[in-house]
Amino acid sequence: MPYVKEVFNYLKRTSPSQSEFYQAAEEVLESLRPLMQKHPEYRDHKIIERIVEPERQIFFRINWVDDHGEIQVNKGFRIEFNSALGPYKGGIRFHPSVNAGVIKFLGFEQIFKNALTGLQIGGGKGGSDFDPKGKSNNEIMRFCQAFMTELYRHIGPNTDVPAGDIGVGAREIGYMFGMYKKLVNRYEGVFTGKSLNWGGSLGRTQATGYGSVYFAKYMLEARNETLEGKKCVVSGSGNVAIYTIEKLHHLGAIPITCSDSKGMIIDEEGIDLELLKELKEVKRERLTEYVKHRPNAKYIPVEEYEAGTNGVYSVPCFAAFPSATQNELNLKDAQNLLKNGCECVSEGANMPSTPEAVELFVEKKISYGPGKAANAGGVATSQLEMAQNASMVKWTFEEVDAKLSQIMKDIFDTATEAASEFGEPTNLVLGANIAGFKKVADAMIEQGLV
Repeated sequence: MPYVKEVFNYLKRTSPSQSEFYQAAEEVLESLRPLMQKHPEYRDHKIIERIVEPERQIFFRINWVDDHGEIQVNKGFRIEFNSALGPYKGGIRFHPSVNAGVIKFLGFEQIFKNALTGLQIGGGKGGSDFDPKGKSNNEIMRFCQAFMTELYRHIGPNTDVPAGDIGVGAREIGYMFGMYKKLVNRYEGVFTGKSLNWGGSLGRTQATGYGSVYFAKYMLEARNETLEGKKCVVSGSGNVAIYTIEKLHHLGAIPITCSDSKGMIIDEEGIDLELLKELKEVKRERLTEYVKHRPNAKYIPVEEYEAGTNGVYSVPCFAAFPSATQNELNLKDAQNLLKNGCECVSEGANMPSTPEAVELFVEKKISYGPGKAANAGGVATSQLEMAQNASMVKWTFEEVDAKLSQIMKDIFDTATEAASEFGEPTNLVLGANIAGFKKVADAMIEQGLV
C-alpha cells in the first residue's frame, strides 16, 4: 500500500468521524506524492505522520447564564496544530456546526496557509458550538467571558494568537480580550482583529476579501486577462463576502450576487455595497430587506434553488468568489459555472469546494485559487497587526493594503513555481500544498524531533 495511503488510513482509524478533517488531509496528502518521491528524507523523518497530528488539542466546557437566568452549556475547542514556523495562529469560530472535526480541518489548512504567507506564524484554530445569532449583547459578553476563563491559560503573544472567524467579529474579540487582560493583568497583542481604538490594524477587516480578489487579479494577469467590466458572483454576506464585493468594485468588476443561509440576491446592476454594509454590519438583518431598497434586484430563497445546487453558482459570470463556508460548491455547481462561461474561481472561504468540484476546475485548467492560497490575506494581515503591536506603531491603510497586495502576489508566484517544478504550472492546488508543506517540513527537520 502506498505510503500516503497508509498514513491516511491511520488517520481515519485514530480520529474517527471527522469527515471535514479527512477531506482536508486527503487533498494535501494526495498532492504530496510527487514531492515524497523526489525527497525521501521527508518519509525518513516521518513528517507526514507528525504533521497530521496536532501538537496540542484543548477541549473544554463553557458554562454561562442567559438573560432569563438559565444556565447554558457549550463546548469549546482550541487545536494548536503546528508551531514550526512561529506561534500558533488561526481564528475562533462560533457556530452550531463547530465540532472537533471542523476545528481540526480548519487548523490543518491553517498550517499551510500561514506557511504560504512567508510570515513567521504557525497553524491553529478554535471555536465553540455557541450560536451568537439571536443573542443579546449581554449574553454574547457573558459567553465570551466564560469562554476566555479557560482559553486564557493556553494563549499568549508568543504562544498562540487567535483571531476572528464566522460568528466572531470585533465585538466578540473585544469581550474576549477584555477578560484575558483582566485574568493575566497584562495588555498585550494576544488577539488580532481588534478594534482600531486599542491595537487593531487598518485593513484587517478587509483583508481576506481583498486578498481573494488580489489573488484572482494575479491569476488572470498571468493569462493576460482582467476583472475589469466582468460580472462576478460572490457567495455569503459576511465580512469576507462584503469586502470581496468592495475590492471587485475597486477593480472595475461587477459583483452581482451575495447570499445568506436563507437565500440570495441577484443585482445585475452591481451589488449596492453601502446598502449591504448597512443591512449586515449595522442592522444585522436578512437579505430579504435588500430588495426593498433595490427594486430591480431579485431575491431568491433557497427553496427555489435547483435541487442539489447552490443558486449563486447558477448565475452566468466570468469569475466566482466562494466566500461563505466549507463545501458550499459541489460538482453540479462547478459544472454550472463552467457551462455558463466562468473562467476564474478564487476561494475566500475555507475549503468551500468539494473534492469533485476541485478536480473539475483543475482538469479544465481554469484560473482556480484554492482557499489556503487565495484567502491567506486575512491571516497575513493579522501577522502585520502582530508586528505593529510588538513595535508599538500604526501603519496607514495604504501601507497595509500595499503589503497585502504584495503578499498575495508572492503566494501566487510561490504556488506557481512549485506547480511548475512538478510539471503542472496551472495546478495551484498542487503548488500551494507542496510549497506550504515543504516550508513547514524543512523547519520541522531543522528543529529536531520535538
